[in-house]
Amino acid sequence: MPQHSTLLHLLAGGCGGTAGAILTCPLEVVKTRLQSSQLGLRPLCLSELQLPEMSVRLTNPNPPAPGVLKLLRAILEKEGMRSLFRGLGPNLVGVAPSRAIYFAAYSGVKEKLNAVLVPESKKVHMLAAASAGITSATLTNPIWLVKTRMQLEARAKGEMASNALQCAMHVYHTEGLCGFYRGITASYAGVSETIIHFVIYEALKQQLRNSHHSLSPPLTLSSNSHDFFGLMGAAAVSKTCASCIAYPHEVIRTRLREEGSRYRSFIQTLQLVVHEEGPLALYRGLLAHLIRQIPNTAIMMATYELIVRLASSTS
Repeated sequence: MPQHSTLLHLLAGGCGGTAGAILTCPLEVVKTRLQSSQLGLRPLCLSELQLPEMSVRLTNPNPPAPGVLKLLRAILEKEGMRSLFRGLGPNLVGVAPSRAIYFAAYSGVKEKLNAVLVPESKKVHMLAAASAGITSATLTNPIWLVKTRMQLEARAKGEMASNALQCAMHVYHTEGLCGFYRGITASYAGVSETIIHFVIYEALKQQLRNSHHSLSPPLTLSSNSHDFFGLMGAAAVSKTCASCIAYPHEVIRTRLREEGSRYRSFIQTLQLVVHEEGPLALYRGLLAHLIRQIPNTAIMMATYELIVRLASSTS
């Protein structure tokens, strides 16, 4: 039954996304801070010259971004543990519907394309991934904008930070409904990452399937365990490749979502960042992104596949 199949993919995608997101929120906050222009614009003191009757302090207008651990430590010391979980509410609210919509759209489009194109071909996987990415990004962009704004809001220890509802109301009153869709063009550009990820993932999954049929399962692992770790590995490898290739859209999207931003469009932001901070600025936060995204994606994809497989075997 198609309706039953759609509901199954919705449930599996939602559970997979939630399982992968809960434990990686601190790295998400660090990544967003690194991507932001607010970090780069803070002057870094290089030296201080003591001259008669005057002190001259030299500053670097474009200081290098701090490392992941250094920024993590700074947030802990200045803002406290709670700041590492800024935006967790919108993340939890958004991750389940976002992944559910994505996987439901992906499986639905793939099923229809398999009927008119070469089944399970790369073209099918690419078109299905693109359709799912655009659908998911369009419907959930307001949630991710609120999450980004909350993660960029630095508050001192003990100082009350705004919650998701207050943040959303502030966006609505200051920028209107259109404000919730800032960064949507970068999200659409990010569909390329999704396409690359799924094409590589489906190819690796096919290789796993072929090797599973040709080789006997390991004696130390059950068939389900073998499948689980195999799928996690395939998801991790495919996501790493896709993230490294398409990462600049993440930085551009964060800049576009900043409050009071001078960044107006995808191309304008790309040119401005490269001109003011250099091409390497488009890869700020990549390490934190990979550290967070690889296990997150591996857990999400493996959970999704296993739920679908278990449900299919019992029906």
